Amino acid sequence: MRLFVFLAVIFLQMQTVLAGTLSVLVLGDSLSAGHGLGPPEAFTVKLEAALRARGHDVKIVNAGISGDTAAAGLARLDWSLDGSIDAVIVELGANDALRGLPVAQAEQALDQILAKLGERKLPVLLAGMQAPRNMGAEYAATFDPIYARLAEKHGSLLYPFFLEGVAVDPGLNQPDGLHPNGRGVDVIVGRILPYVEKLLGKAAAK
Repeated sequence: MRLFVFLAVIFLQMQTVLAGTLSVLVLGDSLSAGHGLGPPEAFTVKLEAALRARGHDVKIVNAGISGDTAAAGLARLDWSLDGSIDAVIVELGANDALRGLPVAQAEQALDQILAKLGERKLPVLLAGMQAPRNMGAEYAATFDPIYARLAEKHGSLLYPFFLEGVAVDPGLNQPDGLHPNGRGVDVIVGRILPYVEKLLGKAAAK
């Protein structure tokens, strides 16, 4: 009987610990998926480690797929989510800009993603992207503002530019000049960390 009670108490404690862990889904493309990097250097792994080092009980779920556009992210949103997810980081749009796809197409897909997450009452951190300058000033002037506009519309947290401090720096990128290397990921994590902590605060307050 004592053994049964002991095991029951341990089980309840484990359930309490698990229940206290916040799960954050990163819905993204190759930039968050860790393209060209070993698993320990991926954005999601380093972000989780940084948050845990600051005392947060959190699990970062990598839902990044290389090559995904915003529309592709929308298409897989529902099956990327499950009941355990407490908050979402949306990092999409880079491939839309690289391919010069219509800005309205990317904005519409991101708009629908944020709307769906809003229906689920999930706090969101929207990570902005900037169009490559070789796409032309007009394209960039149309593309770059969509993130701030959508974040305001849906009440999402906004990290203005996911590659802030990393873009076009050869020392922080892989040879392709597009994807961050391990040091670049460290810079991204360090810069986005306060925004993710705000996201965790919103998730914990639900």
